[in-house]
Amino acid sequence: MNWFTAFLFSSIGKKLLMALTGLSFVLFLCAHLIGNLTLYSGRDLFSAYVVHLHEFDPIITFAEWVLVTLAVVHVITGLTLFVQNLRARPQRYKVKKWAGGRTIGSATMPYTGLLILAFLFLHLTNFHFVELSGRTLYDVVTGAFSNPFYVLVYVLAMIVVAFHVSHGFWSLFQTLGANHPKFMPAVQKAGLALSLAFGVGFGFIPVFVLLFAQGG
Repeated sequence: MNWFTAFLFSSIGKKLLMALTGLSFVLFLCAHLIGNLTLYSGRDLFSAYVVHLHEFDPIITFAEWVLVTLAVVHVITGLTLFVQNLRARPQRYKVKKWAGGRTIGSATMPYTGLLILAFLFLHLTNFHFVELSGRTLYDVVTGAFSNPFYVLVYVLAMIVVAFHVSHGFWSLFQTLGANHPKFMPAVQKAGLALSLAFGVGFGFIPVFVLLFAQGG
């Protein structure tokens, strides 16, 4: 067991943890987006989707705790790697170079990750840890998105998510060893497409609710 612990605490082990936990969040976002798209059809379909989820409450609760655990691992591991990289290169480059595959997404990963974490607390406060008091979840969602300021915050947060995923998706494949020159260009394009799907898919929902779904 000592070898396993030593591996997890090694640089390679930490990167592997980041890759596996990151992959789990990508899969979660895909499932979450599919469910949220029911908002476009109005109250009835979205409410039916919520009721259907409640039929699996024990499984959903277990999955939520798993996601919380993975999130803690992802954040702590990511911050640890970030600090280690800073210590290994204490002097910043005078001129930032974007060659060699370096992108805005890769350069801002620690910062976009922390912004996503902060937004997650806001999101859970507004939609998960909320007292319904006779309201439906559809009422909660439309009520939150009736506030243009929150809609703006939500849209900006989804742009941040898109940047984070744009680098994280192909990076996790690279970490897992699938970095063959023949396949990586396709993986990078898939990561870009996925990040756009998340950014536009999640980001347009509050705009749609604000403009068209109030009172529906």
